[in-house]
Amino acid sequence: MKENLNFFATLFNTSIEENYNLIKDIYVQIEPFKKRRAGKLSGGMKQKLALCCALIHKPVVLFLDEPTTGVDAVSRKELWEMLKSLKKENITILVSTPYMDEANLCDRIALIQSGKIMLIDTPANIVNAYGDNLYSVKSNDRKKLLYDLKNFENVRSCFSFGEYLHFTLQKDGPDFLKRLETSMKEKNHSPIEIKQIRPTIEDCFIKLMSEENK
Repeated sequence: MKENLNFFATLFNTSIEENYNLIKDIYVQIEPFKKRRAGKLSGGMKQKLALCCALIHKPVVLFLDEPTTGVDAVSRKELWEMLKSLKKENITILVSTPYMDEANLCDRIALIQSGKIMLIDTPANIVNAYGDNLYSVKSNDRKKLLYDLKNFENVRSCFSFGEYLHFTLQKDGPDFLKRLETSMKEKNHSPIEIKQIRPTIEDCFIKLMSEENK
């Protein structure tokens, strides 16, 4: 493993010692395995080694292509903590990720679908521009609830989010929401739980995709 790091340092006419401060927090986690071959490391350890190799020459811009794909939740969290520290070193970091919760950690986001950029802005601005009141709903039969909501005349959009469904209304307000709740109860969705929620980046992404496909 250490041979990999030395190799990348040599490519850029530097050494591990010269920029050790950049990789120290990451390297100390993988140092116990420095004699192990890179191919024998776990997914999370491989990603940390790759990050060390990319940082060893102190780049101006760091490109990371889905760095947390295939790694466990703890390693994902650790990696993003590392990236947060690297920002203080004036390194511009460009990350691609399929995980919307990770995108929310970035300063600016470009939402891309089929190679086309749909929107570029800060996470807060993207969420604030959602435009509609968004609701979550849960009942005893999620599959049937999805079907019934999509066929309710006043529902504009409805998508699955784990055990909940997120939906918007064409005509909004307490009376229209109560009418929907009554209709769902008449269709045997009991108990049913409906509440207004703040949109996530994923909600915004789905809305943009829907608008693009119209």
